[in-house]
Amino acid sequence: MEMSPRVCSIQSHVVYGYVGNKSATFPLQLLGFEVDAINSVQLSNHTGYPVVKGQVLTDKDFDDLVEGLLGNDLDIYTHLLTGYVGNLTFLDRIASFVKHVKEKNPNLIFVCDPVMGDNGHLYVPAELLPTYSKVLAPLADILTPNQYEIELLTGCTIKTIEDAWAACDLLHDRGCKTVVLSSTDLGDSGHLLALASSRAGDGVKLTIDIPKLGASFTGSGDLFTSLLLAWSYKSNNNIKSAMEKTIATMQKVLQRTEQYAKAKGVCPKNLELQLIQSKRDIEEPYVAIRAKTGVCGCKENKAK
Repeated sequence: MEMSPRVCSIQSHVVYGYVGNKSATFPLQLLGFEVDAINSVQLSNHTGYPVVKGQVLTDKDFDDLVEGLLGNDLDIYTHLLTGYVGNLTFLDRIASFVKHVKEKNPNLIFVCDPVMGDNGHLYVPAELLPTYSKVLAPLADILTPNQYEIELLTGCTIKTIEDAWAACDLLHDRGCKTVVLSSTDLGDSGHLLALASSRAGDGVKLTIDIPKLGASFTGSGDLFTSLLLAWSYKSNNNIKSAMEKTIATMQKVLQRTEQYAKAKGVCPKNLELQLIQSKRDIEEPYVAIRAKTGVCGCKENKAK
């Protein structure tokens, strides 16, 4: 029997709810991946609740885990996925681990979500930015910043779709093969705009208009990146197909979550992603929104 692809996923973990590894592991497993999770933090719940308790994995803790993997020859992966990390020395350890697993498997795909902030606000120390920009981004096969994060990584201000393409090209020039922005405010009044730029194969630039929903969700970026990893692999790196299937699942999960919260009362507990209830939509996404190659589908954005 053919061996399943195996992902080492390094990001946050919560006991209750769905962010970080809790948001990424179940979808990856449903789509046929073995998942080895390293939790950068373990919290009772995400930080949107009134009370948050938990632990932070130390540099030594990480080193011990990696030493155990290496000592048993268990550090053989097809994919490496990174998400939230809040400490510079820990991030430096991850960078070293990325280089190691890429040396061991030159075909390994590194998917990096450079979790630093959103909407103009950092939620990690600013000292992490140079490591993301100069070390991890060039190592990444797929990079998934949000609009604010790609501005941080490149020093570009994103006001138009042309600005976004220029920022993607800067990251390509540094070595990153594929850059995906899961959503930006470059859409029209009713839509977010997702963008993907890839220099893998023949290269492609594409956009997808995403209908806006009436709620804010925690863990959706972690879900997006895990789905993109899975569908990129399953589509043989067809970024158009991977983006369409990823967003198809995202829309169903978020719509189901919003409906549940409206029925039960909008609060952090009722806005936890409805992942288990969305099993079929994860396994067999119905693509209703198609990507457009090299163009922006939003009329208002075209006029900017």
